[in-house]
Amino acid sequence: MKTPQNFKNHPILIKGFHGLLFLSILALLGGGVSYLLLAEEGHAYPATLSILTAWVFIVMMWYTRQFPLKAQDRAIRAEESLRHFVLTGKLLPTELRMGQIIALRFAPDEEFLPLIDRAIKEQLTQKEIKMAIKNWKPDYNRL
Repeated sequence: MKTPQNFKNHPILIKGFHGLLFLSILALLGGGVSYLLLAEEGHAYPATLSILTAWVFIVMMWYTRQFPLKAQDRAIRAEESLRHFVLTGKLLPTELRMGQIIALRFAPDEEFLPLIDRAIKEQLTQKEIKMAIKNWKPDYNRL
């Protein structure tokens, strides 16, 4: 059985991806810089190539996370729009920012509508919305 999700434990880090890949890239970058500093004149090409490769991996790692998150954001917007429509018969207010909508997905139905009104009126941040939720509705699907 999964640990009940709440504000404190909802961010997910995948050790094999976030940890191992980051440490591997850091080692490649560190080795390249070390080799560059110790290289004799005219022999810096392998070190430069190693540093460039590490940089490319960093950029790839960033986009490997960002592309799926954007797709998940769109799915969350659609899910929360549907939930709002089912509860009210109206479209989700356009004043809500994407971060607010993402945070509202953790609110159960009875807290959802009052939190939407409060988020719009008080311009609550994503963190403030999550902290205001009393009965956390878990989302185990977002990575």
